[in-house]
Amino acid sequence: MIIQKIHINRANYTDSDILTEIAFFAKRHWNYPDEYYEIWKDELTVTKKYIKQNIVFKAIYEELIVGFYSIVENKSDFYSGEILVQKGFWLEHIFIRPEYHRFGIGTKLINHAKLISEVTGIQNLLIFVDPNAKGFYDRIGAEFLYDSKSSIPERLIPVYNLKI
Repeated sequence: MIIQKIHINRANYTDSDILTEIAFFAKRHWNYPDEYYEIWKDELTVTKKYIKQNIVFKAIYEELIVGFYSIVENKSDFYSGEILVQKGFWLEHIFIRPEYHRFGIGTKLINHAKLISEVTGIQNLLIFVDPNAKGFYDRIGAEFLYDSKSSIPERLIPVYNLKI
């Protein structure tokens, strides 16, 4: 079933706690070991400052925030630990409450991110993809580029490119 009445609005800094909650709920859906969440704590926390400094949109269904995405710009290549983060625009987050998976919300958020990217002159989005979500990114036409080191030792994650 596809949910039709999804509204996508710019996130407000007051949404930070809810967006963080959604990020953790969505990641926990994959049953990763508890110690991973301590490593991911900063990555999954959406602060008020983060919302103010980046492109962040939320999906609303019947007055409930059910998901969100964010686009960030890296103005130069840099290393985060051993992970090379390339210069460019990144779809840094896209998370949906697990009980709303498979209702078309992810596709709606991606289509919205593409529209916002087009309007702002972004030609492509790079994405660190959770290995469990590779099928979704393949279906939306993103191109696999390479496997990257992860913040989790001995774990690789795919990097994709989504052309706008």
